[in-house]
Amino acid sequence: MKVMIAGGGTGGHVFPMIAVADALRATRPDVEIVFVGTGRGIESRVIPERGDRLETLDVRPLRGGGLKGLMRGAWRAAMVLPEARTLVARENPAVVFSVGGYAAGPVTLAAWSRRVPVTLMEPNAVPGFTNRILRPFIKRAYVCFPETRDAFDPGVVRWTGVPLRTRFEPVPYPGREVPQILVMGGSQGALALNETLPRAFAACRDEGLKMTVVHQTGRDKDAAVRELYAELGMEEGVTITPFIDDVAKTLGDADLVVERSGAGSMAELCAVGRPGILIPYPYAADDHQRHNAESLQRTGAGRCVVQREATVERLTEELRRLLSDRTTREAMAEAATERGRPDAAMVVARDLLALGEGRDEPALHEEGGRDGGRGEMRPGGLPRLREASLSVEVTSP
Repeated sequence: MKVMIAGGGTGGHVFPMIAVADALRATRPDVEIVFVGTGRGIESRVIPERGDRLETLDVRPLRGGGLKGLMRGAWRAAMVLPEARTLVARENPAVVFSVGGYAAGPVTLAAWSRRVPVTLMEPNAVPGFTNRILRPFIKRAYVCFPETRDAFDPGVVRWTGVPLRTRFEPVPYPGREVPQILVMGGSQGALALNETLPRAFAACRDEGLKMTVVHQTGRDKDAAVRELYAELGMEEGVTITPFIDDVAKTLGDADLVVERSGAGSMAELCAVGRPGILIPYPYAADDHQRHNAESLQRTGAGRCVVQREATVERLTEELRRLLSDRTTREAMAEAATERGRPDAAMVVARDLLALGEGRDEPALHEEGGRDGGRGEMRPGGLPRLREASLSVEVTSP
């Protein structure tokens, strides 16, 4: 069987592609996988480095350039359609999996025109532009937030979560006497977190609250952050690093996480099961990071603080509340674990193989269906969280 995986651009697209590819091979070693992306996304480097085959299409963004950019991107996508159709005809995949990104649209439309089953992943609480266009053509939508289910036809939705790399799995909450706080702003770091959080930590320390800090700053930003901590007299108990190689282990070591709220980060947080103070990136498309953070806040797994309100005073207040209340942190961690889907890559892989063989497996999370042992089902198809998960006070962003 051959599976075509299309999309890319950012790590949020590429790493789920890789996770599903690895799960496909683990499930069926003879499966052949062909990736389709562009020459400008990180897939052009990451996929060949793995020894996998990447076909590229010269597709341009549809968003970010105003009306001219939209028209230019749409024209380029239309011009690439014949090339995409030729590619699909030559490769003859049994099923196509779209993860979003510029290349996903033409490939998905080309596959649909040749009656190849097409599927997509929607990792955010708000569907992306490409996925909104592709809705009428898909056989399956793998969604990662319950709010996203209503954006697609009920018959195609599977609430799987974001496919993650291995080792992201539930870890018992450490509950240290002196909590360890993990700050992550992504591989590029987050200036707002780097400049504000050290001052909030210092304010908490001055009030007598104890903590240790692991602060991931982003590449080439660690020197300035280290200097700020030194200026605040907080060198002791603070580890500063530009990049974290083993995110799963570092999350498992943390009592509390402060980070942005991209779909991948939220999936990792919940897979391990940790409470989070979530500061959405304010310029994300359709403000999707805010919607992601608010979704976790509604279940008690996190607290959403929008960036315009993420002052030293507000963050000090949030930290004070959580650092002084271990019971609340533990309840938030439990709520996060309930939302976690560490097996998402395998669930998606098995469904893709079933579709490729002409089978349409029953939904994992639909009324009257199976829930994989994750809890009692309720109308609407979502597992009911335990009462302890819902008892956490939730504040508005």
